[in-house]
Amino acid sequence: MLLMYSFVLPLHSLIRWAVLLTGLWAAYRGISGVRRRRPWTLADERAGMWFTISLDTQFLLGLLLYFLLSPITRAAMHDFGAAMANPGMRFWAVEHITGMFIAAGLAHVGRNKIHKTGSDDRRHRTAAIFFTLSILAILASIPWPGLPYGRPLLRLP
Repeated sequence: MLLMYSFVLPLHSLIRWAVLLTGLWAAYRGISGVRRRRPWTLADERAGMWFTISLDTQFLLGLLLYFLLSPITRAAMHDFGAAMANPGMRFWAVEHITGMFIAAGLAHVGRNKIHKTGSDDRRHRTAAIFFTLSILAILASIPWPGLPYGRPLLRLP
């Protein structure tokens, strides 16, 4: 288990950057599409697709860490009451996974709504709203360095 943990944790840390970059790109495409009133293009579609793919991959790795590999969440689940009293443990046991679940949900709802509308303007507006909200949820749920529960910007094996 330790070997798998030491592989998955740095991978989870690395993919965070792909999620942030693709999410910012998808949100930017939506916002610029609204502002410039341009047609919905394959590039807009692919930006949202790559964002959700990277987010789903990250979420799957996170669930693997949360339920099977992480000694932090294992300790939190052992005594959940004590974990709730400790801000660092509470972040990992509840806040991080909840924020990321919300972010993934927003991205998927946005993609679904984009596919159900025929108007280019509504597609861009939906992408701008849902992808931006998703990125904000992600940014609020990342354990940034300097926070009490912070982690390095990049973990290497």
